Amino acid sequence: MDVFHSYHYQRHNQRRQEHLASLGLDIAGATVLEVGAGIGDHTSFFLDRGCQVVSTEARQDNLEILRSRYPNLQVRHLDLDEPDPTFNEVFDIVYCYGLLYHLKQPTEAIEFMSRCCRKMLLLETCVSFGEGESINPCGELAASPSQAISGQGCRPTRSWVYNRLREQFDFVYLPITQPNHEEFPVDWSLPPSTKILTRSIYIASRQALDNQLLVEDIPGKQQRH
Repeated sequence: MDVFHSYHYQRHNQRRQEHLASLGLDIAGATVLEVGAGIGDHTSFFLDRGCQVVSTEARQDNLEILRSRYPNLQVRHLDLDEPDPTFNEVFDIVYCYGLLYHLKQPTEAIEFMSRCCRKMLLLETCVSFGEGESINPCGELAASPSQAISGQGCRPTRSWVYNRLREQFDFVYLPITQPNHEEFPVDWSLPPSTKILTRSIYIASRQALDNQLLVEDIPGKQQRH
């Protein structure tokens, strides 16, 4: 589990969650389904805001750590590539940061999360540069606790993610800002890096959100928050 305790991983978590807090979304007191929770490094973000959280994860080793860290939390097994058909609860918020690109069936995962979502889906994922729609399947190391449990993932374009979300939600937004981290580009016209991953954030909502930090399109340029 050393990967979860590395400087890179912890810094990445901090930058993503401080960015999420900066968006001013209506999160406090919500019911939250956290998918792909890993060992629970994001979970306290919601607990500290008075949310009722159900935290889910596909890997048994990660689940055991989750339960030890949060003994009073509902922790369940859930693999979004093969979700439990009896899982039919609905939550105000579905939180999916850092999971979609580890899935071999991301379309079905988005459909499942939509069925579980009453208000907002918060999604962050690795993406590929490009204007068109492409899912870009790829292999991952299944033995790694932070990679695809199936050994198959994807690196979809931003348009692909945006349009799949629009099929499920009336409103889909991207922030005008990006986290203060090199994996989150702010100028999408520049050539992509071949050395680091590239990431994007989406907020899908059942209702229109009056928020000056969000736009209903795919911005070519963003800024640091």
